[in-house]
Amino acid sequence: QGARAMAAGGRGWFRALALGVSFLKCLLIPAYYSTDFEVHRNWLAITHNLPLSQWYYEATSEWTLDYPPFFAWFEYVLSHIAKYFDPQMLVVENLNYTSRATIFFQRLSVIFTDTLFIYAVHECCRCINGKRAAKDILEKPTFILAVLLLWNFGLLIVDHIHFQYNGFLFGLMLLSVARLCQKRYLEGALLFAVLLHFKHIYVYVAPAYGIYLLRSYCFTANNADGSLKWRSFSFLHVTLLGLIVCLVSALSLGPFLVLGQLPQVISRLFPFKRGLCHAYWAPNFWALYNAMDKALTILGLKCNFLDGTKIPKASMTGGLVQEFQHTVLPSVTPLATLICTFIAILPSVFCLWFKPQGPRGFLQCLVLCALSSFMFGWHVHEKAILLAILPLSLLSIQRAKDAGIYLILATTGHFSLFPLLFTTPELPIKVLLMLLFTVYSFSSLKSLFRREKPLLNWLETIYLIQLVPLEIFCEFIFPLTSWKQHFPFVPLLLTSVYCALGITYAWLKLYISVLTERTPVRQKAE
Repeated sequence: QGARAMAAGGRGWFRALALGVSFLKCLLIPAYYSTDFEVHRNWLAITHNLPLSQWYYEATSEWTLDYPPFFAWFEYVLSHIAKYFDPQMLVVENLNYTSRATIFFQRLSVIFTDTLFIYAVHECCRCINGKRAAKDILEKPTFILAVLLLWNFGLLIVDHIHFQYNGFLFGLMLLSVARLCQKRYLEGALLFAVLLHFKHIYVYVAPAYGIYLLRSYCFTANNADGSLKWRSFSFLHVTLLGLIVCLVSALSLGPFLVLGQLPQVISRLFPFKRGLCHAYWAPNFWALYNAMDKALTILGLKCNFLDGTKIPKASMTGGLVQEFQHTVLPSVTPLATLICTFIAILPSVFCLWFKPQGPRGFLQCLVLCALSSFMFGWHVHEKAILLAILPLSLLSIQRAKDAGIYLILATTGHFSLFPLLFTTPELPIKVLLMLLFTVYSFSSLKSLFRREKPLLNWLETIYLIQLVPLEIFCEFIFPLTSWKQHFPFVPLLLTSVYCALGITYAWLKLYISVLTERTPVRQKAE
């Protein structure tokens, strides 16, 4: 009844959702935080105290500045507010400084900057057509989308417990997506160019933006059959896009170019000296590859194919370390991951160009670019799965097929984030939030597509249900066994490998869906 009352107030329900999630974020202020908390405190201190010429050279802390210049300026602006909370947090030498005022300020800064994310979600909701009009507000696609984005489990735990500013950054991305859907192409391009200079991980989805803008904005018309009208190419539009990219890049990197520090900035942004996998393997292709290598090593030792004295003991018992040396399978280089990623992205970009589906085709390509990069990238962080889950939310409310893929990807992707919160007090919080979000996702999307066939088949359902015993084993049973002393990495390995299977399956299923989709015969000339 409360929901229906909100519907009477127009967009009152959206304000209620936004305020509700903001209140929850405030309740999470005292929660555990990771080393990323110290990372951002250190960046506040660096940008506040040191001249620009030293920002990318300062190395008092091991957590050196390794985000693009716009994010450094963002920290600089925050630091001038931080000094009123506790000036001591802005002392570079105060490593791991965590006064109550510091915690309060940094947590509040994330909650406050999430305002951009809330606005972006509002704009995305405006882009959803009302073909599925529902009497009950709870069954409206816009309401479901707002909940899936605003209350996204992954964003809540990564930003407001673990600690980062992803909400603010995803706000920029979703706002650029909304502007492209509204055919405000230059605004969308500007926002994405700015976003790239805030955090360079978004370069993963740049091919989708580049091809879509070229196809929809630089070529101004299509033929009746949907193919491209080559004569409609606009030099003015290409020039405007080029100017935007050059202007934003000049603002961001120009000062460092003048100082002769561009190579130093680039070396900080792309540290290829790190290993193939992050300390905890992200659930992608390389997690399966590493697990296969471990399995073959064990098999080789048992069958006497391998010499046990030549295999480092750490590779078998030390767990998931950054420098993972393969024993049986060929070791992987950064170039190999780049080639794999390029090959994986290529078909989605090809489809966007030759089988234009409008904004939906762009979103499909965006998700596939994000997922392909997650699957095959070098030193991928588990948090990067959100880059695919959030834009896929926009597709999930439009078609049952995409809704099914979303449920698989979101459930396994979010579950794979569990090891980020490994302290005991956070266990009930992460389990409860995950359950609430997952139950809502399943029930709302099921009701939205109730007239169509089930969103998941029996095999997919069984796979997802198995996450429950996996969590019980990792959290409760394994710590009681003798394995904990000798093989401490087993829970991480099981979580990573099991989730990698689901994420790989979702990636393949989405790809098959996009590649086999027919282009509508009637295409409006743009």
